[in-house]
Amino acid sequence: MRYIALIQTDNAPGYGVSFPDFPGCIAQDNTVDAAVDAAREALAFHVEGMRADGEAIPAPRTSDEIFKDPEWAEECAVGHIVHIPLILDRGSPRRVNISVDVGLLEAIDHQAKSLKMTRSAFLSNAARKEIERA
Repeated sequence: MRYIALIQTDNAPGYGVSFPDFPGCIAQDNTVDAAVDAAREALAFHVEGMRADGEAIPAPRTSDEIFKDPEWAEECAVGHIVHIPLILDRGSPRRVNISVDVGLLEAIDHQAKSLKMTRSAFLSNAARKEIERA
């Protein structure tokens, strides 16, 4: 699931990020890339807090819906839109069964070993990076 975030800058150094679907959820950093990374963390932290408080998590709105929202019109006009994936670390790994080509599995195991990681940790890390990159 991906949520729209608006990246803005003003006369101050750095970039601010806000989420139309989560009022009050903000992030900031000195570069766009760092601000996007901070936004991923802020979104996950905000949603975890909402869940702990028993609040409903809103479905992501489309760009068109946000552009038409008068509350966000000014920010949309001056900001840049990015889609931030929501990845919640629940702290409880789940065993799954997947099928992988034998040659790919050998390459995965070799790379995981060279990084001193387990196969599971390597695959989880690779999946997280791919989701965040997309």
